[in-house]
Order: sequence, then structure tokens, then C-alpha cells
Amino acid sequence: MLGTSNSQAQHNELSDFIPDGYVIFEKYFGDLNKDEQDDCVVIIKNTDKKNRVINRFDKKVDRNRRGVIILLKKENSYHLASKNHNCFSSENEDGGVYFAPELWIDFNRGNLIIHYSHGRYGFWKYIFRFQDSAFRLIGYDSSSNHGPVINRETSINFLTKKKLIRENTNENAEGGDETFIETWYNIEIDSLIKLSEIKDFDEIDMYIY
Repeated sequence: MLGTSNSQAQHNELSDFIPDGYVIFEKYFGDLNKDEQDDCVVIIKNTDKKNRVINRFDKKVDRNRRGVIILLKKENSYHLASKNHNCFSSENEDGGVYFAPELWIDFNRGNLIIHYSHGRYGFWKYIFRFQDSAFRLIGYDSSSNHGPVINRETSINFLTKKKLIRENTNENAEGGDETFIETWYNIEIDSLIKLSEIKDFDEIDMYIY
């Protein structure tokens, strides 16, 4: 499933990269190509009025989807490295009995981390690296929690094609005193997933690996 493609455009202002019908939702700065300059990751949001609806609590919410634009900085201008206009659901999605997960961006050793947090229930995150002119998925980490207690952790390295599962066996754990059994698996993958080609992060199935 394809998203939007990359471009070689360069501009000085962030607003130059925002497509019509979208606004800047959030922006993050960090070095993504190890050139000691602060690159920029912009989360954008659609503004289509038809997606402003009444939820099950009789509250008007904006269900427009969000996307991402990644800009690499070179001297005093930005270079468009990747874009995907609609890959994230709205922050106002109905989470059922749960709250919708919180989305934010992290940077770590030149890697881009798309991080979802589900509060006391854990988190999951996707790790991308800029290589071969694209941001490619190189890792995935998740934690399934019950309050402060970690029940299960998963870590996938798509470069080494290895997956680690850590499961807590201490049923009386209170947090910090878990006892984990670690199991390693080999995974099969033909090519690294490009960020620009992900149609919907909610539809990515990590259980296939």
C-alpha cells in the first residue's frame, strides 16, 4: 500500500512544504543524518470539515487524519526527504474502552522513532533510518503492561532479522521485580519498509514477523 512519494524540493520556510488543505499539527527538531544540523519532522493534519463529527459522548471532534513531512537541513535551507500525508489516524479516534494512544516523535543516534504510548497499558514504537535516499523501518519495540508491571516485551531488528520476546513469569510482580524468560527468533523479510509507502500505521501487522 503506497503513500506519497519523495521530492527534491528545497525551501527556507517550513510552511512552504505544507500541502493545501493541511496545517502544522506538531513539529520536532533533531539530527537525522548525522551532519550536526537540526533537521525537522513536521506532523501535519488535514482540515476537511466533513471529518468534524459528533462522537459517542455528544462532543464535536476533529477526526481528520494526520501525516508526516521530514525535512533535512543543509546550511540555511530545508530539503524534503520524505512525506506521507495521511499515515496517522486522528488524535481524536475512538479508542473503545481505552483512550486513543498518544503519538510523538523521538530522535536517537540519527534514527527517527515514531512512538505510540498507551499509558498504563504500554507502548509501541517504529524505528526508521535514512538510507538509500529514504527513511526505512529498521526496528520495532513494544511493551504490554498492566500498570507498572511489564507483562511482555517485543523487539525486532529488521537489519539482523532477529526478534526477541521477553515474557514475565512472576505473577506476583508489582513493578521492577518481574522475572523474564527470553526467546529469540529468526524473521524473514525481503526488503525494508519505506516510511513513504505506509498507508496506515494502524494496519501494520508486526505479528507476521
